[in-house]
Amino acid sequence: MKNTIQHIFIKPLLALSLLMVFGCQRDISELEQATYSKNPEVFIDTFSSGLNYAAFGGSDVKAFDVDTQVKYSGTTSMKIAVPDYGSPEGAYAGGTFFTTVGRDLSDYNALTFWIKATQSANIDVLGFGNDLGENKYQVSLSGVAVNTNWKKVIIPIPDASKLTMERGMFFYSEGPENNKGYTFWIDEVKFEKLGTISNESSTIQNGANKTITSFVGVNNVVDGLTASFSMPNGTSQAVNLTPYYFNFSSSNSSVATVDAVGNVSTIGAGTSTITATLGNNSAKGSLIINSNGTYTHAPTPTQPADKVISLFSDQYTNVPVDYYNGYWAPYQTTQSADFQVDGDHVLNYTNFNFVGIQMSSPTINVSSMSHLHLDIYLPNALPAGANFKIQVVDFGANGAFGGGDDKTGETTITAPTLQGQKWVSLNLPITAFTGLTTKAHIGQVIFVGTNITNFYADNIYFYNDGSIISATPTTAAPTPTHAANSVLSIFSDSYTNLSGTNFNPNWGQATQVSQLAISGNNTLKYAGLNYQGTQLASNINVSSYGFLHIDYYSANSTALNFYLISPGPVEKAYTLSVPTGLGTNNNGWKSVDIPLSAFSPVALANVFQFKVDGNGDVFFDNIYFHN
Repeated sequence: MKNTIQHIFIKPLLALSLLMVFGCQRDISELEQATYSKNPEVFIDTFSSGLNYAAFGGSDVKAFDVDTQVKYSGTTSMKIAVPDYGSPEGAYAGGTFFTTVGRDLSDYNALTFWIKATQSANIDVLGFGNDLGENKYQVSLSGVAVNTNWKKVIIPIPDASKLTMERGMFFYSEGPENNKGYTFWIDEVKFEKLGTISNESSTIQNGANKTITSFVGVNNVVDGLTASFSMPNGTSQAVNLTPYYFNFSSSNSSVATVDAVGNVSTIGAGTSTITATLGNNSAKGSLIINSNGTYTHAPTPTQPADKVISLFSDQYTNVPVDYYNGYWAPYQTTQSADFQVDGDHVLNYTNFNFVGIQMSSPTINVSSMSHLHLDIYLPNALPAGANFKIQVVDFGANGAFGGGDDKTGETTITAPTLQGQKWVSLNLPITAFTGLTTKAHIGQVIFVGTNITNFYADNIYFYNDGSIISATPTTAAPTPTHAANSVLSIFSDSYTNLSGTNFNPNWGQATQVSQLAISGNNTLKYAGLNYQGTQLASNINVSSYGFLHIDYYSANSTALNFYLISPGPVEKAYTLSVPTGLGTNNNGWKSVDIPLSAFSPVALANVFQFKVDGNGDVFFDNIYFHN
């Protein structure tokens, strides 16, 4: 587990530009002679021996100063000026006071100091244990309320016996309040032994006894770590702390082991209970590992990546997903206990009634997909009456849940397709989701169970089996292979084309003609085709060639004819097969080489026009004559 403060500070510190602004105020030899000094003082009128300061990355490096005018006691105090929102000097005020050589703080049970501000505010973080390194024993308070009066703050040490060579003496972080900066002061910073402070309670797993199914090679993390202390004024104070303060243990190390930070590794079959202590006190809660032994992986997907829109799979690049379990209160009971085996990530849903996967930023367009695939594994025997329902929700044109334009389709899986204690691969046609009349803004996939308490899921993706192609090609037409000296080209990026061709003469057609780049390749598009002509700059003699080559693509055309025309006019149609499907090139394009004899009685020595008629949206490329 990583605690809140680590999330805030560890990553920025990777790129930290250290600003050493305060050095030793006393003879450094004092600290060197006593390698692990027990000095409790951090700031008492001045900084204690061996103390250094570093500003956090992205903070205002000038935020910290020493003030001789405002102080709680003595002659000086620590002064922190929080910058305004958007300040070029830095986004916040933050830094740490640390020693080069660690101190032995095991005789104390709290860090104490006095604080006041120019206004009422809630300081983001105040604490100790940030040493610009691993920050093993970091502790902090969040949202510390301050005002214009001096107030004493006490931060309990969860287990002082661990602080035998601590370097992180004090740190802080605070951003603007209501976008405005302000100033606060801290004084009399020191570690103390308070007889009126004691460990009140601590937990792992937030105090619950959590049971999970596991396998050899699966790693889990003990989380839900909390600690509260009884304070001198009789109140209870919770602190943020790192897992290093806890002592974890496994009841059966042949089944599962646990390290110093609560990382649990399953190594054998059986049951093991992970517990912890904080100091001399047992933490409430446990993690119970029920290991089934060797893990069986879901089948490896075989669909080509360019025909897949993946929500969850290690085999493909997944689209952005908001969450795999948003926990929709108040009726959802499903919890997540996801795991990883040998680099294979698996969704694990426990206490299952229903659960949703959401993709709203952005939604996904599956209009060109034919199926939804998922692999599911029920770790228990399939009970009587069990069923597994899958719902797919389209958010409509507004791309947001609700609004009156959402469409939901669903399908239900039962025995014998649904089975227990084995992977079941489901390949569900989109047409099976009754009610899903729109598919361009898919925002949710929802699983609903009856008599199913737990299941694993892997390889959740939409795919196209070749029965559907996208409205517009996503890849360019195949690159021609005919030698240039055997070709007379009309339209192709691969050859030198005849000049002066008019690809959109005014023949009274309704077709909308355009040229667009697809994967960098110039392509003709006929949108809303009824008929369309092409006028050559001059009549050409193609009688010495054997074939007319055309690459074409259409997802929605149901009729398509291509004509050669000679004066008269004399024209002859050749019927093209549509829609194109995946074609021979496995990308939706069809390539045809039409024998010129098929255009008889057109005068091949005197061709001056092409024509296309039919319907739908059609794309053309690589129109040329060849032998």
